[in-house]
Amino acid sequence: GWPILWIGVASILAAIAYTGGPFPFGYYGLGDFFVFMFFGPAAVIVTYFAHVQSLSPAAVLASLPMGFLITAILVINKLRDIDSDRKAGKLTLAVRLNTSGTRLEFLLLLMAAYLISLLMWLLEITSGWVMLSWLSLPLAISLIRAAWHVTGSQLNETLAGTGRLTLVYAILFSLGLIIPVL
Repeated sequence: GWPILWIGVASILAAIAYTGGPFPFGYYGLGDFFVFMFFGPAAVIVTYFAHVQSLSPAAVLASLPMGFLITAILVINKLRDIDSDRKAGKLTLAVRLNTSGTRLEFLLLLMAAYLISLLMWLLEITSGWVMLSWLSLPLAISLIRAAWHVTGSQLNETLAGTGRLTLVYAILFSLGLIIPVL
């Protein structure tokens, strides 16, 4: 219906406006927020709604870890590029937060993803199977350590690892959501 179409159009416009147009919001510290919103809540909730024609607390909460983890990929990318972005006059959130603040943002995003799955279980929104996502925690811990000790182009491996973490977490989290239904 129309709401899904409008969200799709907004997603396309946001992708273009990230680095283009008169106000490229990615260069003004707003990229993290828009990446979170469009790759987390918008993508997951709209997909869920398109399939079942309703919303649920589980769908809303399930959208958050995905947004957090996709944003963490962006954060590591921006951590790597702080110096070049600063020189180019790009006022990304990472440039504004500096290295230590950006590392803290990365840590908080990863922690939030894991805490949401725990919250979903503790609030009995899903079964304990959702805790399968925590099997990816050793990977997250190694990425957090790397983010604190590595700089510049050496962060490329951490960037790739954050992408892998997102995939592994998403698979385990999804299995945790569907196993009780099987």
